Amino acid sequence: MIDILRALDDKRLFASALRDKATWTAWRAFLAAMFGLPLSDAEADLFRACTGRAALPDGAFSEAWLICGRRAGKSFVLALIAVYLACFRGYVEYLGPGERATIMVIAADRRQARVIMRYVKGLLAIPALANLIEAETADSVDLANRVTIEVGTASHKTIRGYTLAAALCDELAFWPQEDSATPDVEILAALRPAMATIPNAMLLCASSPYARRGALWEAFRRYFGSNDPGVLVWKAATRTMNATVPQRVIDEAMERDPASAAAEYGAEFRTDVEGFVSREVVEACVDDGVFERAPLASIRYHGFVDPSGGSSDSFTMAIAHAEGDTIVLDCVREVKPPFSPEATAAALATTLKAYGVTTVCGDRYAGEWPREQFRKHGVDYEPSEKPRSDLYLELLPALNSRRVSLLDHQRLIVQLVGLERRTSRSGKDSIDHGPGAHDDVANAVAGVLVLTANAPGLFVVTEELMAWARQPRRYARRY
Repeated sequence: MIDILRALDDKRLFASALRDKATWTAWRAFLAAMFGLPLSDAEADLFRACTGRAALPDGAFSEAWLICGRRAGKSFVLALIAVYLACFRGYVEYLGPGERATIMVIAADRRQARVIMRYVKGLLAIPALANLIEAETADSVDLANRVTIEVGTASHKTIRGYTLAAALCDELAFWPQEDSATPDVEILAALRPAMATIPNAMLLCASSPYARRGALWEAFRRYFGSNDPGVLVWKAATRTMNATVPQRVIDEAMERDPASAAAEYGAEFRTDVEGFVSREVVEACVDDGVFERAPLASIRYHGFVDPSGGSSDSFTMAIAHAEGDTIVLDCVREVKPPFSPEATAAALATTLKAYGVTTVCGDRYAGEWPREQFRKHGVDYEPSEKPRSDLYLELLPALNSRRVSLLDHQRLIVQLVGLERRTSRSGKDSIDHGPGAHDDVANAVAGVLVLTANAPGLFVVTEELMAWARQPRRYARRY
C-alpha cells in the first residue's frame, strides 16, 4: 500500500494538486508523525517543537488534534487525509453485507462543509482516482471500494447509524451551540462508537484555539507533551504551517487586538475569555418539568422583549414575578426567523396582556419601531436603560444564590451556560454569547429577572454584589 507521503510526491496523485511543494515542509512532518512514517532530522525538530514531546513516535496514531492558526491549511489537509484514507486503505473485511465504510468530515456549518467537499472533489478529479467514483451528491461521494466520503454539520443527532473508518472534525472550537452547551464533547461521544468496529479507524480534530474549555482545550491540557502512543496533539502558529501568509497581516492583527490575534494566528488559547456561569449553577435554579406557569390574577407580572427584524435573530419575550426574595420565571417565547415582525409583536402583546402586563421593557433595537408595534396592540414599550452585558452581570449573584426559579427550557439553559466573560485591555468585563452562538432567549430572561428584582418593594442588586459579579475572584472569600 502506498503511504501518504509517497502519494503526496507522486505527480499522478496529490503532487499535481499542490501549488508550491516547498511550502509543505511542516505539513509533511505532521503527516509523517501521524501515519508513523520516518522523520528527517529537520522534521524531528519540528515534531518536538509542535508536540512538546522529547521522544519520536514509534508508530501511527489513531487520534490526533491539530491546533493551528487561521489560514494554516487545516481544511485542505483534512480533505487530503479523507481522500487518502478512502482510496488507499481497505475496509471491506470489516463490513457486513450492503454496509459501507464512511469517512466523515464534520464542519461547523454547511458553508464550511461545502468548502471541504470542494477540496475533496478536486482531489478525486485527479485522473488516477476519478475512476473510483460511483456516485456523488452535494454532500457525499461513493467510491467503488465500498467507501463513502461525506461531509456533515456539527450535530450529535445526525451522525448515528454510520460505520466510520475515520472522523475528521474541522474548527470544533467554534461549533454552534444551538442544542447543547458542549456540542464538541457530545459529538465526539457519538462518533467514537461508530468507529469501534474498524480496527484502524482514525479520529482527527483540527481547529484554531479559542477559550480554555471544551474538547480541544482538554485534549491539549491532557496530551500535549505526553508520550501517549495513541493520541497526538500538534500545536503550531499559522506561519509555521503556511509560510505564504504575509507577516504584515499578522502584525496588523496584533496591533488591533493582541489577544484575538494570538489565538487566530499564534494558536494560543485565549486567557481573556472565560465561561460566565456554570451549568451546575443554572440547573440548580431550574424547576424540572415546569415549562410554563399559568397567569394568576393576584400576581403582578413583568415583561421583557428582545426584538428582531425577522431575518437572522429570534424575537424573544420573557415574563416573571416575585415571590418574597425569589424571582420566578413564568413564560418564555421565542419566534425563530424567518417571521413577520408585525405579526410576532401582535402575538407577543396578546400573551403579555394575558399576564396583565401593559408596559413591557425591551432591548434598544431599531429605534421607534418596537414601540410603535406594541403600542398598536395596547402595550407600552420602554427601552431598557441597561445594555445586555450589565443585565447578565446583575443576574449572576441571583443565579449563584438560587434566588431565581427558572423554567425547564433547554435553549435558555444552553444560552446561559454558553455566555462568555471577556476582559478588555482596560480591565473592563463584558458578557456576550460565544462564536456561532445566540443569546436572544437568555437576554429576554435576564432582562425580565433583573427588572423584576429591581421593582419597588423587592430586593435590589447592590453595588457590592455588582462588584462581585465583575471581579468574582476578589470577593470569593466574602461570599
